[in-house]
Amino acid sequence: MPDIATLAARLADPDPAARLAAAEQLARAGEEAAAAAVPLVRACGDTDDEVREQAVAALEELGPPPAAAMADLVSLVAATDPLTAYWAITLLGRSGQAAAAAATVLAERLGPAAPPEVAQRAAWALGRIGPAAAPAADALRQAADSADPRLARLAGEALAAVGG
Repeated sequence: MPDIATLAARLADPDPAARLAAAEQLARAGEEAAAAAVPLVRACGDTDDEVREQAVAALEELGPPPAAAMADLVSLVAATDPLTAYWAITLLGRSGQAAAAAATVLAERLGPAAPPEVAQRAAWALGRIGPAAAPAADALRQAADSADPRLARLAGEALAAVGG
């Protein structure tokens, strides 16, 4: 099997079959594919359904992303593709306090303009960050009053974890 860096690079190949093969191999690599976290999140926006499915399968097996991936993941939180944003947020949430710098960007995704699954995941991630996400407390309070019951519950749980 090629190394993780080679597979990660293949996720950007113009040939969908090459991207799919790389995503499948990364999904089988489990947590060892952590170095490919950012390319896998980007692959969630692929034009090919199977590539997206395999990228998600790989991301489901990853633990927290490497520290070097944080800045790229923060930038992907604002992706227009909901699946891309969802997975960037998920990996930041898995990072816990190490993702404290993302609190403001995550708070921005709590608003009504965000797709529901993205807003819900942002609330979850802020709760995982805990007290270091205190700058997001006002946004969490607003989200806790949301008409979306799941968002309201997750925002309330996050507020308790943040200490707000």
